[in-house]
Amino acid sequence: MKNILLSLLFTTLFISIYSQEKQSNLSIGGYGQIDFSHPKNEVANIDVHRMVLFVGYQFNDKVSFESEIEFEHVKELEVEQAFLNYKLGSNITAKAGLMLVPMGLINQTHEPTTFFTVERPDQDHDIIPSTWTQIGIGLSGTIDKLAVKYQAYIFDGIKSYQNGTSFLRGIDGLRKGRQNGAEAFSSQANFSTKINYFGIKGLNLGLAGYFGNTQTTDIAIKGSYIGISMIGIDATYQKNDWIFRTQYVLNNLSNTDAYNTLTGRDIGSKMEGFYIETAYNILKLLNKDASEKLLIFSRYETYDTHANVAGLLIKNKAYDRTITSLGFNYFMAPGAVFKTEYQIRENKVIGFDVANQFNMGIGISF
Repeated sequence: MKNILLSLLFTTLFISIYSQEKQSNLSIGGYGQIDFSHPKNEVANIDVHRMVLFVGYQFNDKVSFESEIEFEHVKELEVEQAFLNYKLGSNITAKAGLMLVPMGLINQTHEPTTFFTVERPDQDHDIIPSTWTQIGIGLSGTIDKLAVKYQAYIFDGIKSYQNGTSFLRGIDGLRKGRQNGAEAFSSQANFSTKINYFGIKGLNLGLAGYFGNTQTTDIAIKGSYIGISMIGIDATYQKNDWIFRTQYVLNNLSNTDAYNTLTGRDIGSKMEGFYIETAYNILKLLNKDASEKLLIFSRYETYDTHANVAGLLIKNKAYDRTITSLGFNYFMAPGAVFKTEYQIRENKVIGFDVANQFNMGIGISF
């Protein structure tokens, strides 16, 4: 009953906002995806993965509000973003609230029409815990003469230990420690920054950093927190009907030996990931004036959440993973896509057979 009421509220809110949007300072948007995944020799999974409503309001020339409300797997409701913007100048804005951490290609731009595979890249799940939101305050802006966009924030952080319960583990790193602004607690502040360079036509280069410690309710217990030093490098190049993208992320973690000893967990002291992908719109070969797109794409991705370990912990080779994806995206309209791909999945465990996977799905954004 609770989920039904929430769904009705969500729909009513959407209709109400849509009816007012053209007559006020309100703005709306949204995105969603429905997935079908079939690992070889296993039962297929079908999921209304997420439906998201964006609501914004422009109070005046300087002050605006942005928010996103998300349903995941039909029944889980979350506030993904909720923050105020205050324009300090023509090229600088102060922000405060629940925001997306600027790291990698996906976390801040993750509508399903912006990435090729049905699901986001795996390293943007297990190393960068996308969707990664935190409560904080900071600045963003551009330096036009240098063709640079910058962001810098102070955030609360990932939780590692709460009243005797631990959250971080080797298989997916920081993911289970996301607080997402829900009754979050903060024992130490974290610093996050990203710089993008866009001075060459068609090219966008990004360099991001995230530094600090995880959050604990027992700061006196040394093993209850972990130090984080994460660096991400990304690049996108687009020319004519070609798209090239690549990303590298390195996460060095300190105090993991003490944390694993205290909690019995197996989190690594170093996580590392890389992918490169390309896509080409083959529809232009048949019709140069086509408004639709048919992108053939491929991606090679490798990442390891046990790239290094501390103390007596032994590396788990199953956490050293490689995924090769090949598929296509059919854009029937700029904000509507049908996707399908085949993935070859491997890890470094000798004799261990990881199931390859066929995926397809639809994605929308507006």
